[in-house]
Amino acid sequence: MPSNFRGKNIFIVQLWRFVHAVFFKLSPQFFYSWRRFILRLFGAKIGKKVIIRPSVTIPFPWKIRIGDYSWIGDEVVLYSLDEISIGSNTVISQRSYLCAASHDYTKTDFPIYGKKIEISDECWLATDVFIAPGVTVGKQCVIGARSSVFKNMPKGWVCYGNPAKPIKKRLE
Repeated sequence: MPSNFRGKNIFIVQLWRFVHAVFFKLSPQFFYSWRRFILRLFGAKIGKKVIIRPSVTIPFPWKIRIGDYSWIGDEVVLYSLDEISIGSNTVISQRSYLCAASHDYTKTDFPIYGKKIEISDECWLATDVFIAPGVTVGKQCVIGARSSVFKNMPKGWVCYGNPAKPIKKRLE
């Protein structure tokens, strides 16, 4: 792994893993303000009234930014080996996976690299959506259930498929 890839020293990383396993994951479903507090304590930028379920997985919270009134559903993985930015009034539905890292398959040792993910304001990622490293989802975009997003998606469109493609304008 590249030096300083985690963004914090190994002690902080291990402390986060413990806090995440014990105080975050085991917290009651309705303890939203508690989970926001814990994430902020570890450097996440979390907006007002954000709902984050206890089953959410976040390896490095200091690389996460979530805008006001957004919702992160059950069993979502925010694989934050690079920055993940989620806008305001956005829903990331259950079992979605935002993957901000990959491996360079053109090299024999498959070195890991990170690329920022940006989900804009007023978006909805339906259940079980995969977002690849480096992707931006435009404002007011809807990504259909079980879609795999490998390229940027345009503002104001309903997109779905594997790979996801813009299908129709969201609002006429």
